Amino acid sequence: MRITLKNLSRTYSPPQQTRIQAVRAVSLDIPSGSIYGIIGKSGAGKSTLLRLLSLLEKPDAGALYYAEQRVDDLPPRELIARRRRNGLIFQNFCLFASRTARENIAYPLEICGRSRGAIQERTAELLELVGLAGRGDAPISALSGGQKQRVAIARALANEPAILFCDEATSALDPQTTRDILDLIRRIKQKMQLTVVLITHQMEVVRDICEYVAVLDNGSIVETGRVQDIFVRPQAQITRDFLAHLTAGPAAPRAGSFVRWSAEGGQYTLRFVGAQTGEPLMSELVRRYPVSFNIRAGGIQYLPEQDIGTLVTDLTGEPEAVAQAIEFLRNSGVIVEESV
Repeated sequence: MRITLKNLSRTYSPPQQTRIQAVRAVSLDIPSGSIYGIIGKSGAGKSTLLRLLSLLEKPDAGALYYAEQRVDDLPPRELIARRRRNGLIFQNFCLFASRTARENIAYPLEICGRSRGAIQERTAELLELVGLAGRGDAPISALSGGQKQRVAIARALANEPAILFCDEATSALDPQTTRDILDLIRRIKQKMQLTVVLITHQMEVVRDICEYVAVLDNGSIVETGRVQDIFVRPQAQITRDFLAHLTAGPAAPRAGSFVRWSAEGGQYTLRFVGAQTGEPLMSELVRRYPVSFNIRAGGIQYLPEQDIGTLVTDLTGEPEAVAQAIEFLRNSGVIVEESV
């Protein structure tokens, strides 16, 4: 299911408080069948945007389309029916403590008036899908955090949605469980041909599962594109800040991280793409030109399509030699960013 946003805006007016413009004229095109990440810091407007996307709130301005149908202005009954065909996963699970795992999964089916036999069949199928076969009768209090999130995922899939919305779905989980949940979401997306919209503040999650990403800052989109392109050529300063604080990440297929061992310096950021990550370009640099380099931070990020290496370094020497060294790097395919 393709999702299109056209100049979507949302403003809140709390009593006796300053108006808050949470979402500011956001336009996005989310491809059908993709895993699309929306990342931003706390207070950027991520959760509000998700509520607009999932039809839990109406925008003050703009339009929202699922495929070719405009959905933000549907009549109340049609809006409820359309909303029920969306799946939502929340950070804190939002499960009923008084119900078992199976009964939590059954809840949206009960609301839609499905028969008891159909509910039993569907809940058994979903428990198997999320790896909880045999745990259907377990009370929620007896489940681990990862198991609770699996129940929440199964509940979100109960009515066979075309779109799955994830609001910080792994933020409350430990690294290994996060890896398992991301792998599960990826498998479910492929099996059910879902469009997945994932809200997060963790660039590691974007790196490990998303195909596309939009960077949100103060209610506005400041950068969008394929994840690989954003990692190679980040344009916005906030995106560079996210990349500068990456860790190996719970779902990284190999060990690797971005490590900073000096808080000072770092005039140049060098990005090596694909096979360049294994080439001795810096050794060749100092062999050719009378310059020295001091590495302040570095690491390799393993993306699904290719590896991206990053070095934060100083280059010292005569200005002409430094300029020639930078030209050599760029001619070799290295992306060179100079700190302002």
